[in-house]
Amino acid sequence: MHNIKYHFVKNILISTIIIFSFLLADEGYKMPPKAIADLVDAPVTPSVSISPDKKNILILERASLPSIEELSQPELRLAGIRINPATNGRSRTNNYVGIIIQNINSGKEKRVKGLPKSGKISTVSWSPNGKQIALAVINGNQINLYLTEVKSGKAKLLIKRPLNTIYGTPFYWLNDSKGLLIKTVVDNRGDAPKKIEIPKGPILQENLGKVSPARTYQDLLTSPYDEDLFDYYMTAQVFHVSIKGKMKKIGKPGVIRKAEPSPNGKYILLETIHRPYSYLVPIYRFPNLVQVLDSKGNIIHTIRDMPLAESIPIGRDAVISGPRSFGWRSDVGSIIYYVNALDEGNPSADVPYRDELFSLSPPFKNTEPESLIKLELRYSGVKWGDNNTALVSARKWTERRTTMWHLNP
Repeated sequence: MHNIKYHFVKNILISTIIIFSFLLADEGYKMPPKAIADLVDAPVTPSVSISPDKKNILILERASLPSIEELSQPELRLAGIRINPATNGRSRTNNYVGIIIQNINSGKEKRVKGLPKSGKISTVSWSPNGKQIALAVINGNQINLYLTEVKSGKAKLLIKRPLNTIYGTPFYWLNDSKGLLIKTVVDNRGDAPKKIEIPKGPILQENLGKVSPARTYQDLLTSPYDEDLFDYYMTAQVFHVSIKGKMKKIGKPGVIRKAEPSPNGKYILLETIHRPYSYLVPIYRFPNLVQVLDSKGNIIHTIRDMPLAESIPIGRDAVISGPRSFGWRSDVGSIIYYVNALDEGNPSADVPYRDELFSLSPPFKNTEPESLIKLELRYSGVKWGDNNTALVSARKWTERRTTMWHLNP
């Protein structure tokens, strides 16, 4: 009798546990009390952006926290970059969820309409005339280019071809506000590379007996398979696209860091990452080919093919030797500026000047660069005003010291 009661109680207990487990499994995520949920979901302070004509302000709304759907997205870690392979964009980005256009004089607001219901906005750019806004919108498994008319607040899909937004700026406006240079996913690239479980051979790395101090980095390439994935997701094609949606291919596909039009629209400054890749440093230390193209994509001049930089001295003010930091002067039609290290990139070197700022004018080839200023500290940026005014900044990290120079270019 005692054994019968024992087994009866035991069976009831087991049945209760099983039923309770199923009930718990069906509940899924639990919601906290409303007061806590409201606190967590409270909207964060939006970002703002003023139009070039100073007539309107964009109010860029953000979600307080990423959704579970966003957190569950796949992620690749390649050459120091975290990639969402589902969208061919960056992972873990803090995107915008809504845009409001506010008139500065009247204070009237209008919410941008016409975007995908669940779309997230990763990049926002005013047209130079302030009448339109280009948006990179994450829509399902791709990122699309949308164009918003400021006057009406209506957005429309400009082209169906998906953008490649992983590395660098995905698009630049032309100065006439009639078109953009964009980076897209390449045609017919097929499926992503498959990992070969049995390697073809060992991975070889050699030191050659040189002293080579180096920092440690995360998310580096580790194998030929990683290199293939890197090429697959990073390779982009540049297009010129008009505000009517007409497209024209520019140059060849590549791992393109920058495809920036000159202020007068006659030239394109193109920077392309290429092999050999490294397992020791991230993408910004990879070889980088810097070229000037005409507006049709023809190569006018190769400024520099920057080599792989695995042996830069340790230190926040350490840089590669030779020309670097290329860009267009925004105050004139088509003059390139760049910086050259006078200390071989070594902040410990005892030299009177660290960096020298140069400009390079058309036709670029066989043109002698013009020296603009020599800096005692490491160059950290320049703001171009007009033909008579530029502000050049420099720094020394170990002393937490920053200087700024007024330059008449």
